[in-house]
Amino acid sequence: MQVIKFGKFAALVVAFGAVVGCSSKGGDAAGTGAIDPNAGYTGSAVDSSLSSEEAALRAITTFYFEFDSSELKPEAMRSLDVHAKDLKAAGNRVVLEGHTDERGTREYNMALGERRAASVQRYLVLQGVSPAQLELVSYGEEKPAALGSTEEAWAQNRRVELRK
Repeated sequence: MQVIKFGKFAALVVAFGAVVGCSSKGGDAAGTGAIDPNAGYTGSAVDSSLSSEEAALRAITTFYFEFDSSELKPEAMRSLDVHAKDLKAAGNRVVLEGHTDERGTREYNMALGERRAASVQRYLVLQGVSPAQLELVSYGEEKPAALGSTEEAWAQNRRVELRK
């Protein structure tokens, strides 16, 4: 199971590297539909000497959870390590937004969203980020990323988003 998760992560890193490598050199990206992987988060400036893997990890600002769980996945920890390094260097503040799927009561989902955000906060603090840089917010089921009552939609809604 761990090999499959690593394989999916490696595929994501390769795909991101291909997108970065194939980007156009001319013109302004504004209005072209190009996606800024750092939108909503301003870590330290992206240095051209950084590895493509580190850049791909920095681009990940949404961390997903299993059903009824606030336990971080290993792939989330790898990305959070890069974010922790940026946060320590720049001293920026970020908001950790906890979300859940629609199942469960409103009260339960608000508490679960908070536990998920707190899990990300604990990890970042263990990596040396000041707790004063981190604000926790739980939206519970109130701001779904995907609409619908399918496992695919629910999986997209069980998340913590790191926002500036």
